[in-house]
Amino acid sequence: MRLLISVLDCEEAVEAVEGGADIVDVKNPKEGCLGANFPWIIKEVRRITPTKVEVSATLGDLPYLPGTASLASSGAAASGAQYVKAGLYGVRSVTEGVTLMRNVGRALREYAPKGKVIAAGYADYRVLGCLNPMKLPSVAHKAEADGVMVDVRRKDGRKLFHYLQPRQLRKFVKEAHELGLTVALAGSLGAEGAARAKELEADILGVRRAACINNGGVSRFLVRRLACAVRD
Repeated sequence: MRLLISVLDCEEAVEAVEGGADIVDVKNPKEGCLGANFPWIIKEVRRITPTKVEVSATLGDLPYLPGTASLASSGAAASGAQYVKAGLYGVRSVTEGVTLMRNVGRALREYAPKGKVIAAGYADYRVLGCLNPMKLPSVAHKAEADGVMVDVRRKDGRKLFHYLQPRQLRKFVKEAHELGLTVALAGSLGAEGAARAKELEADILGVRRAACINNGGVSRFLVRRLACAVRD
């Protein structure tokens, strides 16, 4: 399993790399769970990040606006992102999800032919009124995306496992893997969450809060602790 650390800027990116992150994920929590950061931030993070460490970027908690989503994807790819994560916040059906993700992928690969597209959903989908994340593998496969991710949008202390039971997540991971998709799990997960994600055979653990000191910036020491938990 690989460790993804979400960062706000270059200073945090350095901490993530020094702590042993496998993927540095550029995001902006002020604009939502998967809020998009500025293209110049992505570009600068890619510039200072060693080539052995991949850089991803969130495109936002997206409405069902495929044109807007594809333009965001183009911008992230042109800025150096190797992965883009599209939050299907305003998507209400598999058909809508496939349409949005297919356009996101097309836009990305015009700039980065080897770039990867991740369809992201929300464990707290019932209260949000958006797509059930259990349908993500089908969406990603039909849209020819590369992977799926489940996160928690409302940051009120409740974690991924509050909303989805292990049997549900096990089914989610199994189905995604059978379709050849990469699986990422996130949602206020720390070292304990890493152990559970490994048991579920997830490919990537996504973290921000557990890598930050007292709700401040990312700390290489906390990242190192998470990296040990991921690789233990």
